[in-house]
Amino acid sequence: MNLADQTCRPRPDGTPPLRTDEWRPLAAQVPAWRVVDDHHLARELACPDFRSALDLVVAIGAEAEAQQHHPDIELSWGRIGLTLFSHDIGGLSLADFVLAARIDRLLGGALDPDTRA
Repeated sequence: MNLADQTCRPRPDGTPPLRTDEWRPLAAQVPAWRVVDDHHLARELACPDFRSALDLVVAIGAEAEAQQHHPDIELSWGRIGLTLFSHDIGGLSLADFVLAARIDRLLGGALDPDTRA
């Protein structure tokens, strides 16, 4: 199933972070994101100005709130930095990849291909 069609679900207590062999096939479905230190997903977006970056942050925040899974977001002029990991387990979970895919779908054509970071 397409990750973007899934919903972020709570993990049972004691769920460990995904191992490399578990997250690698998921990462292949969100190629715009980097897995950093087997711990989190990261993506940077370039935007033409502050207003468009802010609008994207608001849209990403609404999607995150709907999924009850929230990225760390850095906003600056013409740039958004996104970091995803499951704080409660201290690493990556399926929910991180689901939200990454949903953010990618949300972005769709929101960014000019020449401004994608």
